Amino acid sequence: MTNYKLDMQKRDKVGSNAVRKLRVKELIPGVIYGKDFEPINVTVDEKELRKVHLMAATSSLIDVKVDGEEHTVIIKDVQKHPFKNHYVHVDFKEIKMGEVANFTIPVVLEGRDEIRLQPSVLMQLLDEVEIECLPKNLPNEAAVSVIDMQYGDTFEVKDLDVFKNPDIKVLNDETEAVCSLSEPKEEVIEEDVEEVSADVPTVSETEEEDAE
Repeated sequence: MTNYKLDMQKRDKVGSNAVRKLRVKELIPGVIYGKDFEPINVTVDEKELRKVHLMAATSSLIDVKVDGEEHTVIIKDVQKHPFKNHYVHVDFKEIKMGEVANFTIPVVLEGRDEIRLQPSVLMQLLDEVEIECLPKNLPNEAAVSVIDMQYGDTFEVKDLDVFKNPDIKVLNDETEAVCSLSEPKEEVIEEDVEEVSADVPTVSETEEEDAE
């Protein structure tokens, strides 16, 4: 598996004033932390972070250099501005290549646009799974093919490819539902029928009464 790469710099100053100055330079504050590891406050170029985040998400290893010092990390969490399209803060978790670690990887339904049984409605019920493995065995995703699903079928965690991998331990319950396929329900449009009560006079009846 190819690792992504990212350059960073150590960050000495913290606080809102320091963060505002970083924003002007399009730099994002972050932190690298890990087991038996002294956290390092860092800054990273926002454009480079965005590019790596879109590709690596939280399920790929990233080789980073912090002022020339090398680390292997994953993106653990990102904070974004509530309505502006920019990053606010990013957390990196340091990974030791020789130690088993926990990871979160996305669930991918392969062939969802090629399901043979049509018309049908595919519902994805699980977006990601937690796994435990050595970093060298970390997959980018947990996948299952849905092309041959039938009405009423439900795939579970045990049907994912990673569940069958002896080098990976899936931490989710094996019977947790991943997706289901159902037949689309025909929409019934009921016409509103106004019933006129016999006790309510019509317009013509009212006019006759006025004439009398």
